[in-house]
Amino acid sequence: MAAATAQMLVAAEPAISKKGRSRKALKQKNSSSNDSSINIVPAAAPPPESSVGKENGMSFSQKKTRKGDPKAKQKQSSEESCFERELREMQENLEKLKIEKEQTEEMLKAREESLKQKDQEQEKLKMEIKKLQKIKEFKPTMAFPIGISLKGEDQEKKDKKKVGPAKKKPSPPYVLWCKDQWNEVKKANPDADFKTMSNLLGTQWKTITEEEKRPYEETYQAEKEIYLKIMGNEKRQHEAMKLLEEEQKQKAAMELLEQYLEFKQETEEENKKKSKKERDPLKPKKPLSAYFIFSNARREALLKENKNVLDVARITGEEWKNMKEKQKAPYELMAMKNKEQYMQEMESYKQKKDEESENLRKQEDELMKLQKQEAMQLLKKKEKTENLIKKSKAKCQKEKGEKNADPNKPRKPASSFLLFRNEAMKKLAEERPGINKSTLIALISVKWKDMNEDEKQIWNHKAGQAMEVYKKEMVEYNKKLEAEAQTN
Repeated sequence: MAAATAQMLVAAEPAISKKGRSRKALKQKNSSSNDSSINIVPAAAPPPESSVGKENGMSFSQKKTRKGDPKAKQKQSSEESCFERELREMQENLEKLKIEKEQTEEMLKAREESLKQKDQEQEKLKMEIKKLQKIKEFKPTMAFPIGISLKGEDQEKKDKKKVGPAKKKPSPPYVLWCKDQWNEVKKANPDADFKTMSNLLGTQWKTITEEEKRPYEETYQAEKEIYLKIMGNEKRQHEAMKLLEEEQKQKAAMELLEQYLEFKQETEEENKKKSKKERDPLKPKKPLSAYFIFSNARREALLKENKNVLDVARITGEEWKNMKEKQKAPYELMAMKNKEQYMQEMESYKQKKDEESENLRKQEDELMKLQKQEAMQLLKKKEKTENLIKKSKAKCQKEKGEKNADPNKPRKPASSFLLFRNEAMKKLAEERPGINKSTLIALISVKWKDMNEDEKQIWNHKAGQAMEVYKKEMVEYNKKLEAEAQTN
């Protein structure tokens, strides 16, 4: 095979030299070989063949390139453009992937931060829950009164509707007469409606005499008296229950307040024991003693010698004990100077504190003055309203006919209960400011009922003395009236 290939090469050389295209042919062969190499790179590698087949293939491709050079160039350019496009697309895809990677990393960082914040918040909540669990809860031990009504207005209206037969309003005499005469009129007029029946009964009622109406009116009056008595008793009971409920509520509120104050005091004492006193940053620090000044000066040298803290304390203590008074004197002088300076600073600190306390006291006094002024203004407004009410009442009494009353006629004295009420009202008003007048009167009446006969006898004696004076005055007044009548 090698000899055959050599003969083929020898035979090909004179043919090229005859045509005179040796150099050009060589150049073309080189270019075709290069072109073939460019075209072969992206494609798959061909299967192995013999050396003769390769040479024949190369010679065949060279012949083709010689014949159609422009077409080959077009193919090469198109293949190069396709390759460049693919490279560009690959580069663009890589850039897009880089951008997406950066975005995902940022998102992950943001999520990690948000998770950290949530973890911190959860830890804070857990700490707060633990603190709240340690704090004591206010649990009142009192029992609320049973009489306090928890019904609303709607429920009360419904209860009023569910009334028994005795509590119903009595029917008037006309209705009672209609009930008796209804059957007779219905027999006479069986086809009559309710409207016609009511018209017929109304016309008959007008024709009836007063003697026939009298029994129905008497029954109505009797039923009315019974109804008014029942309703009056119920009204009084309702008012009494309201007063009792208000008193019970006040007692319950006072008991709750006392229990809460005790609970608050206990918790404050416990917190004081647990929490240490915070030091005032403006307060001057106490000065160091002579030994501590010496130990601070000696510590630096000992630490440079790589001594421990315990060794430093031990060495300085032994040295201070072995030192003479002359050696200790400079440190003691330093300590004395520091102490004098500390005393001066403490005096200035106390003066500042006293000034601040005085300023606070002045501010509190000014606030109290303002509050008193506001209270006086409110009191004046209240007095004005009360005076206006009194004036209006006086006018109404004058209009009714009290103008003609004799001013010289002596007035009846107050009873024992009224005397007790006037004095008790003043005391209760001072003890319980802002309480209603109705509740005051109710409380006074309860106290009067609970009093013994011996205690009531004091007020009865006062009322009796006042009554005797009143009787004497009335006797004299009547004598004057008789004398004036005889002269006239």
